[in-house]
Amino acid sequence: MPNDRIAPSILSADFARLGEEVDTVLAAGADMIHFDVMDNHYVPNLTVGPVVCEALRKHGIEAPIDVHLMVEPVDRIIADFAAAGASCLSIHPEATRHVDRSLELIHDKGCKAGLVFNPATPLDWLEYVIDRVDLVLIMAVNPGFGGQKFIRSALRKLERARALIDASGRDIRLEVDGGVKVDNIREIARAGADTFVSGSAIFGSADYAETIAVMRREIAQARERVA
Repeated sequence: MPNDRIAPSILSADFARLGEEVDTVLAAGADMIHFDVMDNHYVPNLTVGPVVCEALRKHGIEAPIDVHLMVEPVDRIIADFAAAGASCLSIHPEATRHVDRSLELIHDKGCKAGLVFNPATPLDWLEYVIDRVDLVLIMAVNPGFGGQKFIRSALRKLERARALIDASGRDIRLEVDGGVKVDNIREIARAGADTFVSGSAIFGSADYAETIAVMRREIAQARERVA
C-alpha cells in the first residue's frame, strides 16, 4: 500500500488568514492540501474558485493541492484549476456526460485525475475507467458541507475499492473524505484508505501538529494489525 497521506481540507480553515493557515498546517505535518470546490448547483453550497488556488501558489505553497470538484458541468472548470496550480483534480461521474473524456481532459492539462463516489453512488463506473484514474475518492458524507457525521457504509465501499485497485495492479491512491477524526481514522485505514481528508477535526483543534501526530499513530496501529 502506498505511503499514507493526511490532507487537511481548507473548507474548515480560517479564510481571513488562509495563507497562514495553510503554512501552519503543512508545518504541522500535513502532506497535502485538500481544496473543496462547490458551485451551489451540484451541491447546495458555494465555496471557492481557481483564483484562491492560484493565490495559495503565489503565496508560496509548494505542497500538492488536491482539488475536489463538486461542480456541474465540470469540464469547463478543469483547465482553469490546472492553470491555477492544482496537482490533482477529482470529479463526480454524475457531473459529466462523458466520464472517460473528462478524465482524459484532466491528464491533458497536466494534472492527476480522480473519480469521486458519493455515499449512494455505486463503484460500477470504476470498472470502465480504472486505467484512467490516479485516485479514487470515497465520500463518507453527502458532499456540500463540512463537519458532518461519518456514514459507516463507506467502510464497505472502501474495502471494495481497495480490492479493485489492488486487482488492477495500478498505482492508484484511495482517498476518504467526510467525518474523518482521530477516533475513527484507524478503522478507516483498516478498510483500505491511504489518503485521509480531514477538515474540522484538524482545523478545529487547538494544536494541529498534535492532532496530525495522533492520526498518524492511529493509522500506524491499523497497519500493524494488518501486518
